[in-house]
Amino acid sequence: MAGKIVKCTTVDGRPIEFVDEVIGSGAMKDVYFSPDKSYVVCFFNKEKNKFYESKAALDQQKERLKEIVGNKWNGIFNGVGGDYWKNIYCWPDALVEYNNLIGITAPTYKKQFFFEHGSKNNDFLSIKGKEKEGKWFASANNQNRFLDDREKGTWLNYLKISILISRAVRRMHAAGVAHSDLSYKNVLIDPVMGSACVIDVDGLVVPGKYPPDVVGTPDFIAPEVVTTSHLSKEDPKRFLPSITTDRHALGVLIYMYLLYRHPLRGGKIHDMDDPQKDENLGMGQKALFIEHPTDHSNRVRSNQLKSSQLPWADPQQIPYTVTGPYLTELFNKCFIDGLHEPSKRPSANDWEDALVKTVDLIQPCLNANCTHKWYVFDNTTAPKCPFCNTPFSGKLPILNLYSARQEGKFRPDNHRLMVWTGQSLFEWHTNHLVAPNERLTPAQTKRKGYFVFHNNKWWLVNEGLADLTDVTTKTAIPIGGKIELKDGVKILLSKQEGGRLAVVQMVEA
Repeated sequence: MAGKIVKCTTVDGRPIEFVDEVIGSGAMKDVYFSPDKSYVVCFFNKEKNKFYESKAALDQQKERLKEIVGNKWNGIFNGVGGDYWKNIYCWPDALVEYNNLIGITAPTYKKQFFFEHGSKNNDFLSIKGKEKEGKWFASANNQNRFLDDREKGTWLNYLKISILISRAVRRMHAAGVAHSDLSYKNVLIDPVMGSACVIDVDGLVVPGKYPPDVVGTPDFIAPEVVTTSHLSKEDPKRFLPSITTDRHALGVLIYMYLLYRHPLRGGKIHDMDDPQKDENLGMGQKALFIEHPTDHSNRVRSNQLKSSQLPWADPQQIPYTVTGPYLTELFNKCFIDGLHEPSKRPSANDWEDALVKTVDLIQPCLNANCTHKWYVFDNTTAPKCPFCNTPFSGKLPILNLYSARQEGKFRPDNHRLMVWTGQSLFEWHTNHLVAPNERLTPAQTKRKGYFVFHNNKWWLVNEGLADLTDVTTKTAIPIGGKIELKDGVKILLSKQEGGRLAVVQMVEA
């Protein structure tokens, strides 16, 4: 028998309904569907939440939730790119008080964030139809033992997922709030489509105004928070979740999605007799990057790994440098320079920029059976896929991008575009002042050109670049025309302010 439908109103007066059957119960809340399943109503459970113990704590929780569903919701969803954010956040949009409980309403997760195929061996884990929590995809063991191959997606899609998460965190931080519990439990991902959705936004921290409810999820808690967790919340020496601790969690999340292992869980033992103390030291005061270039004491011991974790769990086989130069630099900043110095951690914006540039370095693997399908060009004359060791063969054009800072003077942008058949050229490639993010207009998302290999020659076909010019021969390339890519050829992509020049470099492999 179906549960009865309960009708009530939100604090701001909107009528809502929910079916009186708990469909999910988490650490803080019980969740109910609306009758048409277009939204959920989540009530904070009295037994799990200390803020019900006093009126002051309850009032503060209500104020925090009002801020999240009111000002913060309006700022993000009625601001620039508001519709864009609706696909990336599951953000609560109303406060509810019913039956002496407080709760929130939120949109339901989109269809792609539920497992379609379940796990291996006739879905022995019973995950078919369940939410695609990021934890299923962030470890080599889960990837190899449990996931159906049809759920795994490609490596390029994990880069896209990382871009979306970085973008979501960047927008939160710009609004002056920290997520406080950023982890693979609070991000749903779909590697098949390359999409992501940040959830559990109701715990947002406003520094100095609304303190955190939780310290975070193990594996993602910043070392300074772990180290000082024994102090009282009022102690000025205690570190609590903030924008800088989110930055640590974001770095861990990106590392785990691209490499299926944890950056700090190596072979070092700090206390043989006390597992909890060993954990606290290894994740806190004594935390050390497993791929630290000079201190090898926390290296992964390959003889302790299970076959189901290989090759990913062994950095000797797949080092973090396979992520390319931009991400390698940020992993160094996050897990070496900034591990114990929070101010040195890369921002969400830094990660977003580096990931976008990394996507432009990507090459399709020539091996049709490669599990990952794509890899980052390693800047050598003999590139090969690091995941299946298939070498590249043929001519490989690279566009080195320069932009005009003064009239006629071009400077390198530390940005390159790898060419492959079907690779597209967009406005953000032609102009360094345009970034591929939520601010793009519909016209700016249209392709401006594409690359094709024809009769043993590489060509750039002009679809929408009014200024495209072969600088070497001073020839304008009209829309509908094409230019051959040869070593040393200089191509003006745009004469607009911020417009770019591309210099072609050919690798023969």
